[in-house]
Amino acid sequence: MFSARTLRTATLATAVVALTSGAALAQKKYDTGASDTEIKIGNVMPYSGPASAYGVIGKTEEAYFRMINDQGGINGRKVNFVTYDDAYSPPKAVEQVRKLVESDEVLFVFNPLGTPSNTAVQKYLNAKKIPQLFVATGATKWNDPKNFPWTMGWQPSYQSEAQIYAKWLLKEKPNAKVAILYQNDDFGKDYLKGTKDGLGAKAASMIILEESHEISEPSIDSHIVKIKAANPDVLLIYTTPKFGAQTIKKTAELTWKPLQIITNVSASVGSVMKPAGFENAQGVLSAAYAKDAADPQWNDDPGMKKWSAFIDKYMPGADKTDGGYVYGYGVAQTLAKVLQMCGDDLTRANVMKQAASLKDFTPDTLLPGVKINTSPADFAPVSQLQMMRFKGEKWELFGDIISGDIAAD
Repeated sequence: MFSARTLRTATLATAVVALTSGAALAQKKYDTGASDTEIKIGNVMPYSGPASAYGVIGKTEEAYFRMINDQGGINGRKVNFVTYDDAYSPPKAVEQVRKLVESDEVLFVFNPLGTPSNTAVQKYLNAKKIPQLFVATGATKWNDPKNFPWTMGWQPSYQSEAQIYAKWLLKEKPNAKVAILYQNDDFGKDYLKGTKDGLGAKAASMIILEESHEISEPSIDSHIVKIKAANPDVLLIYTTPKFGAQTIKKTAELTWKPLQIITNVSASVGSVMKPAGFENAQGVLSAAYAKDAADPQWNDDPGMKKWSAFIDKYMPGADKTDGGYVYGYGVAQTLAKVLQMCGDDLTRANVMKQAASLKDFTPDTLLPGVKINTSPADFAPVSQLQMMRFKGEKWELFGDIISGDIAAD
């Protein structure tokens, strides 16, 4: 016979077991694409086409998650990274993203590259409440949590960056005659707007020419010839890597030496400066938020040592001077942090909640003093930059870290 006390103890023990297992079950929440063993992530990248120089970013992310999986995954789950080529073509991006969502059934889409491609899929992903997380483009519109709560950028916005160049010009060359070469899409137009906003009342007198080009053009040499004829002192190069290299090369061929300022996304030593010719790139300006692997000043930096060891093991033979490898690592490390913060609640809503809760996070590859901060009202993780000048075979940083925050609409 059991005593009443024994029965009470047994009942209590059963209740405790039931409660604790219920709590454990309650803690584990999954949406499509997540389970006890896996987190499935989708990505589109231009592995071919006019912006194929960026393809190394997707390859780096794939390698980073391979490293994470070798280390046991994130909270015990392996990352399944599914990446497709969209050739920097919006219709192709739509097709590939639909495939990721409807066939592959990913939890979310991570770091899809290109302003036109992301614009084409933004409404679709937001309507389906699927995160479009840490998009690989600095268009200002990714920081619009009110209208697009499922879309978040990562790198500094193009308008912020352009404002920093404008502020520098107003201070250093207030009477300069400025020509702007820009890509005729949202990417180029964002830089154009940021420049005009930054120059303010002086924009009308300082900007003497705005010249646009199409991404489909094989060469932009004719545009450079036209710009030279206007005889500006400063040439702002708001375009992607292939055309950035062409511009620097062509100005040199024309023995024309304006001050050139190139976008951060086209400042890679390996994929832009080297093809343009180091001798042609001397004195070109840009701005950075990440460490430059071609710069020996980071040789003993703990973060870059980790990055370098990762490249040696997981991407042997990769050109370490290509900034795409640094970018891919930094954004993948940021995502790994977010997924770690999610714990066992791998719902799409919680992924966005944690992505909007980053506080002073510092990936290994960001410049000292540049920190990632987000909030429910601020979907712009990186918003600080430092000016830099190309000298020899590398970029040299100068001045202070400048914050280029653009208020969200």
